[in-house]
Amino acid sequence: YSLRLPGRESRSREPFPHSLDQLVGEITDVLLPFLREKRFAFFGHSFGSLSSFATAIRLKENHGLEPIHLFVSGASAPHSPLRYSPQKRSELSDEEFLKWMASTQGTPPELLQNKEAMQLFLPPLKADLKLVENFVYEKPLAPVLSCGLTCFDGTEDVPHDLAAWKDLTSGDFSIHMLPGGHFYLKDSTNEKSLVQYISRYMEAAEIDYF
Repeated sequence: YSLRLPGRESRSREPFPHSLDQLVGEITDVLLPFLREKRFAFFGHSFGSLSSFATAIRLKENHGLEPIHLFVSGASAPHSPLRYSPQKRSELSDEEFLKWMASTQGTPPELLQNKEAMQLFLPPLKADLKLVENFVYEKPLAPVLSCGLTCFDGTEDVPHDLAAWKDLTSGDFSIHMLPGGHFYLKDSTNEKSLVQYISRYMEAAEIDYF
């Protein structure tokens, strides 16, 4: 399943979540009936990494459910100091925000220069960033998950504190770098590599289970 968040596409008339806690509550309520029936894993990129982690924690604490694996991409661990910066990008002017987006690579220049398109894209992007910037998570005294955790990232992306994700789980842990910037996963070759890796892991997990 893929998630469509409030304020996007067919949900464009709905207000953006005001906190990650609110968003995680909605995700949990929607997915819970399905997650009770079979084993599951989460994959999240960038903001999706943090929301996937926060959802996994909510499910474990409130419902005794845990993914068999957490696949995160393009993001520092939630407790890493590298996540925090004096300048909040969600508060940048549209012009400054577009310059920052251009520096992350992956967004076609013609799209960034299309003012009408940007009027649609900027609000949800800034809303996501605001949730990320306001999400504070302290380093736990002990791992909060026991599932395996895999980090993916682009070799040309800004540095992320991937190693810190290991603090959050007692399960197996690995890091995989793929060529490209922040949107490396849009490259067809990288996409194929991601799907193959995740599929192999899930198939192996099912074999071990039975």
